[in-house]
Amino acid sequence: MTIMARQFHLKSRPEGLPQADNFELVEQDLPAPERGQLLVANRWLSVDPYMRGRMTGRESYMPPFQVGEPLDGAAIGVVVESKNERFSPGEVVSHFAGWRDRAIIDAASATKIDTTIPEQAYLGPLGFPGFAAYIGMLQIGKPRAGETVFVSAAAGSVGSLAVQIAKIKECRVVASAGGEDKLRWLREEAGADATINYKNTDDMVAALREAAPKGVDIYFDNVGGTHLEAALEAANDFARFALCGMIEQYNSEPVGPRNIYAVIEKSLLLQGFVTIHNMSVWEDFQRDVTRWIADGKVKWQETVVHGLERTPSAFLDLFAGKNIGKMVIDLRDGETP
Repeated sequence: MTIMARQFHLKSRPEGLPQADNFELVEQDLPAPERGQLLVANRWLSVDPYMRGRMTGRESYMPPFQVGEPLDGAAIGVVVESKNERFSPGEVVSHFAGWRDRAIIDAASATKIDTTIPEQAYLGPLGFPGFAAYIGMLQIGKPRAGETVFVSAAAGSVGSLAVQIAKIKECRVVASAGGEDKLRWLREEAGADATINYKNTDDMVAALREAAPKGVDIYFDNVGGTHLEAALEAANDFARFALCGMIEQYNSEPVGPRNIYAVIEKSLLLQGFVTIHNMSVWEDFQRDVTRWIADGKVKWQETVVHGLERTPSAFLDLFAGKNIGKMVIDLRDGETP
């Protein structure tokens, strides 16, 4: 039996902000799964800002996407056919063959998920975005009760969990995001103590000084640019900066902080990190966040886009700030496993 899959390929490398014509939807026959493989029909796909870096062709902590080849990313799918004794048809798994509706994957790369929790949570708070928040806040930030934490892009899938972890650790949290709906959710649901609408201020230093009059002890950076400069200005001595992402610079020329000397005079710790270098704490992360969800201490929002064809536009919307929480693509309506 021929298995037809639809998958997005990288048609050309973006220059600056990606455009729709950088992507191409291709139909391709899949081989039958061999020993140790699974055929999965995807139900949910993830798009994330880090994928922009993989489109450049430059070697980094993850291999670059190749022109004319399928894109990939986190996904949730149902097993249609299994050639591995650990998996049975009908089981739901997380894997990394996203940007397509069907895939042949190695069973070793798939993980069964707990279907008593919404499946798409494994792309957000229980997936790599949540893992990034967990690592940055707990491994690098090391929050102590009463400290002040500043989180940029705080309404996104990473930032929103970083805010809530800081609150679990009894910190005062200042959250920056763009738009009143996002700020309201951060205050009323995520528990942020103060919020900054970066779209309504032309002076981030003054805005942060007002929101954090006692200074900043931990900065969780998803943005870079003016947010990073403001955090350096507001930082208390020995503050810790967890550098997770710099979305402000992904599609433009990098801009360095002009006040970098603050790192020396305030004895600051600035540490970048990527999730794949921290897999030794994955099980701790899964245990803790699953418990926090069950206890009602972690909430999340999703921006849901329907249909495989809209995957590129969902990805582009990340850079326009159109998402609240995790951006996911729902394929269930058209699923025919």
